[in-house]
Amino acid sequence: MKGNEALAHAAIRYGADGYFGYPITPQSEVLETLEAEMPWETTGMVVLQAESEVAAINMVYAGAACGKAVFTSSSSPGVSLMQEGISYIAASELPALIINVMRGGPGLGTIHPSQADYFQACKGGGHGDYHCIVLAPSSVQEMCDFVGLGWDLAFKYRNPAMILADGVVGQMMEKVILPEQRPRRTEEEVRKQCPWATTGKKGRKQNIVTSLELDDDRMEQNNLRFQRTYREIEKNETRIELINTDDCDYLLVAFGSMARICQKVMELAAEKGIKLGLARPITLWPFPSQQIAQAAKGCKGILTVELDAGQMIEDVKLAVNCSIDVQHYGRMGGNVPSPDEVLGAFENLFINKK
Repeated sequence: MKGNEALAHAAIRYGADGYFGYPITPQSEVLETLEAEMPWETTGMVVLQAESEVAAINMVYAGAACGKAVFTSSSSPGVSLMQEGISYIAASELPALIINVMRGGPGLGTIHPSQADYFQACKGGGHGDYHCIVLAPSSVQEMCDFVGLGWDLAFKYRNPAMILADGVVGQMMEKVILPEQRPRRTEEEVRKQCPWATTGKKGRKQNIVTSLELDDDRMEQNNLRFQRTYREIEKNETRIELINTDDCDYLLVAFGSMARICQKVMELAAEKGIKLGLARPITLWPFPSQQIAQAAKGCKGILTVELDAGQMIEDVKLAVNCSIDVQHYGRMGGNVPSPDEVLGAFENLFINKK
């Protein structure tokens, strides 16, 4: 099935309580699959097409405040509209899952793939000092698996998590192993697992969920608490896949569909006697800086391969303290490069220039 379809099936099987979204290519199959599966008849899950992306993210905000496993999906322009709500969710310390299947921009751009929402996702696309946990799948199986992982991390740290996929991963079809169906949590289980949630007072003091705090000192303390949470996430949740990095002369760094293309680039390079390694960040935030720095030791150069003008390259440069030559190759406007094209760019940047 398609990556978007696998994601929808995984959400139902996770025991999700609700989905609130709005159609936009190339992620519309998420909503369409949920509507076709009609989980409200089997698990009781709510599926609602909101009147806009702004409405959808605020419905997610409300559902998350009740301790529910709720999520939304959209594509680049739609996620831009959601940024205020995402910032509110982060500031209210609520778990929620947001899916962005990226398309080319800026503006309405194109319906074809892009990775140009990296800055938006990883640097806090909305206002204030906050982070989403950002997972970058590169296969249909990971589109499925990261649904459960995203929610587990969101509830563990009371922080929004985002699955940041490009249009290639959302639209391509592969075999996938779906998880077993889990029951939705009972109201009693929600109250026990989420004592902060607005589930009804029932013998306890009020739970107030808000991002507003007009006292400067208390708001600073809130921010300091958020930052402690982010440091804990950085310590415990960084994920990366390293391929042939123990004995490579050059390192490729790529995520999502570009990481798959780079695996073929490695094969083509090996035929020419060029030893390439690949670092695929799975968490884009927290970014696996230490692992990339370790993998790059002894390398002559690093090439980041992205479907954008060069965004992740900044984090790669910071990871190696600019001690190694780091170059970027990318396509924009919805164009996806071939492995031969990437290899040719690598050779021009590192081999032929000598």
